[in-house]
Amino acid sequence: MNAKTQQGPKAVDGKLRERLLLARAVDGDRLMLADATMLAALDGSRALTMNERRALAQSPLTLRRFRHLTLERRRGAAAAANEVAWHGSGGMLRAAADGAALEQLGTDDGCWSLHFLAQADGWQIILKLAAVAPFAARLMRERPLLRVVDGGGAVILQGRLDGDGECECRWAFDTAPASHFHMYGAVFAVELAPA
Repeated sequence: MNAKTQQGPKAVDGKLRERLLLARAVDGDRLMLADATMLAALDGSRALTMNERRALAQSPLTLRRFRHLTLERRRGAAAAANEVAWHGSGGMLRAAADGAALEQLGTDDGCWSLHFLAQADGWQIILKLAAVAPFAARLMRERPLLRVVDGGGAVILQGRLDGDGECECRWAFDTAPASHFHMYGAVFAVELAPA
């Protein structure tokens, strides 16, 4: 007998106790509580009643489900805490004025790119989120309303990202993109649109 066994049940660590509770078999066991009830108990919006606590303690299947929901909730909270908050990215037109058509601009943080597609009657502008951006998962999940503004504050593009992390629209100005940006300090910003 080792020292742990001699000390009795109080010496058994939490993980072993948990394993023993979850591994036991009960004839006719079934899920005794709905996920909504267990989630409400986990987030503190509703306490379990005495009967619900008893059902949880007597049903290994329900206890395993409760544990799974607890771990899932912790992982979600940890992932959300690790996501980087984003409020905007800025960029600048750095190309020399050599007369070539502007095809692409990028933000200084490398998270966004603007693509300009010349068409017979103007340009199409596409905003693209880099998949490696630290806030990409959050923006793809939440799909907030975004906008691109020039140095003068004019909205160049506004919309929500599609499933490919892109948003596009027609170029709405009379001047070509490169000339337009030069007129307004050669800068632009990608930001959350005001509500």
